[in-house]
Amino acid sequence: MEYVQKYLDEARGTLHNLSPSEIARSIEILTRARAEGRRIFVMGNGGSAAMASHFACDLGKGTVQQGKPRFKIISLNDNVPLLTAYANDFGYETVFAEPLASLAEPGDVAMAISSSGNSTNVLRAMDVARERGLTTIGIAGFDGGQLKGKVDVCVTVPANPQHPDSMQIVEDGQWMVLHAIFVAIRSGLEMG
Repeated sequence: MEYVQKYLDEARGTLHNLSPSEIARSIEILTRARAEGRRIFVMGNGGSAAMASHFACDLGKGTVQQGKPRFKIISLNDNVPLLTAYANDFGYETVFAEPLASLAEPGDVAMAISSSGNSTNVLRAMDVARERGLTTIGIAGFDGGQLKGKVDVCVTVPANPQHPDSMQIVEDGQWMVLHAIFVAIRSGLEMG
């Protein structure tokens, strides 16, 4: 039980170091994309892929209200046949960049979730997003990695100083950020 309490205390400490302003900027970008009928492309690997899929579900379904615009959100890691075809034929580093190059238009949004901030396939997708005139958001961990320099807005979940390599604490923080964004957007729809 002692370790559980310690883990929870460390998670609380990490949440206190988040940047509310970067979260607010992300909410503004996503809200504007919905109002303008833009598409939002979200992506990640491993645990971050689960977050991307979950976030697409939250925004895609959880914000539907009669008479209000819907989110046009696509999780690029959900099409397993396409993902594995690109990985097999062109390399894993292309699995998000290639579908993004096919689907994205200027003004759309690309949102990358990467705990390390250094996933090659995510970074390459952000390069394609910039080339195509997309607004970019990163949800990163630790110090933001290379992703921080490739996006317009980066919400970075710092590691806890007591356990600077704890991926679990960082991922917990990323989940909280994504849920905070979703709840804020849904609340704004209900009030607006």
